[in-house]
Amino acid sequence: MYHARRAETYSGNRAVNALFKLFYCCAVPIPSFRLIGLVFLAGVLSVPRPLWSAIPAPHQIEPALSLEDAVTMAVADNPGLAEMQARADAMAAVPSQAGSLADPMVSFTALNFPVDTFSRDQEPMTQLSFGIEQALPFPGKLGLKERAAEFDADAASSNVEEVRLRLIRNVRQTWWQTFYLDRALETVSRNQDLLRQFVEIARTKYSVGEGLQQEVLLAQVELSRLLDRQVQLKGMRQMQAARLNALLNRRAGTPVVLPVQVNEALARLKPETTLYAHAENARPLLEQRRQELEAARTRRDFAERDRYPDFSVGAAYGFRQGENPDGSSRPDFASLRLGMSLPLYAGGKQNKAVDQRTSELLQKQYALQDEWNKVQAEIAAALADYRRASEQVQLFETGIIPQARQTVASMLSGYQVNKVDFLNLVRSQVTLYDYENQYWKSFSEARQALARLAAAVGGEVTDE
Repeated sequence: MYHARRAETYSGNRAVNALFKLFYCCAVPIPSFRLIGLVFLAGVLSVPRPLWSAIPAPHQIEPALSLEDAVTMAVADNPGLAEMQARADAMAAVPSQAGSLADPMVSFTALNFPVDTFSRDQEPMTQLSFGIEQALPFPGKLGLKERAAEFDADAASSNVEEVRLRLIRNVRQTWWQTFYLDRALETVSRNQDLLRQFVEIARTKYSVGEGLQQEVLLAQVELSRLLDRQVQLKGMRQMQAARLNALLNRRAGTPVVLPVQVNEALARLKPETTLYAHAENARPLLEQRRQELEAARTRRDFAERDRYPDFSVGAAYGFRQGENPDGSSRPDFASLRLGMSLPLYAGGKQNKAVDQRTSELLQKQYALQDEWNKVQAEIAAALADYRRASEQVQLFETGIIPQARQTVASMLSGYQVNKVDFLNLVRSQVTLYDYENQYWKSFSEARQALARLAAAVGGEVTDE
């Protein structure tokens, strides 16, 4: 249906152009002029829906980039997302490190060598000693450090999902903004053709004494305004294409060709309470904040346990040479060592660490609540934007544009009998163009709001 109506529009415009050539090449009496103008404008107004009428797209070398393909490319190739994934992979390797004992210390000691001879058998206490020592934190400390690192790794993983959601949101918003600009350029191009033909009508009437020169000038002003609008739209389109290429990790100059046909049906949303409940459980940003909160709580528990002493154990074996006075060989020495830290400065160290971690825990609690408030605001704002844009789409489609078309038809009838001046006829057509443009803008804004809503909720938001 979509392409059939566009083809019908194009065929109608070709017929109108042929009619104009016949008019300008033949000597047509003045009374017939109004009839031809009426036929021309009636042909324009006979298009079933001007929202779908546009100049046929030129031959496209680049394949059309669908929204789904754009999202897939961005998720696969975006360097920002890859950076976050690499960071999460690095964080995932931390917990096992934090939960492991410190490496044991191996020592070699030369003890009690006499400085006059440095002989190993001169003195009984001279020996070469080899030892090993292991630090042992107070029970439970290593487990708390490992758990804190696991929560940090989970938070980093949730951050990757949050970045992915935001990336998809940005791709969808940019894609739909580019799609709107394409439709706006189509509409302004089509209306430029109509206004050029209006200018020719005004010139012809003026040349035969039925019109005023002001009508020609005013029609040319309106045409120039559309040309200026086209320049602005092209600049905006280039900017959006560059942004989309950046999100897709493509060269800035890569052509961005979007499909002409899209499904114009706007989806029905899930109940608002369902969206909030889903966001509370599924939004990666909130899960990230919860994991950070648990990490802060675990570090606070570690700080409290850090008031207890740490230990160290060691063993050494000393090798001796020489003989005892009774002629027996000197025996080797074996040593055991047990050490313990003394928290003598707990008031200025361990206790302050507990205060620090407690404040950090409170900060994470407040951050989680603040983030949840922001998520609810995002959902509410996206819902409001979607509902507003959807209502505007419905209003333009079923009310304003049909009424504007009727206004143009009424102006045409009045112009036929010289009861409506040419300027009002031109302006009524320009007004119709503005409404068509606003339709596509509202349609694009609705789709962009839907993308923001999906990112804010963290999942599917429609019942379809």
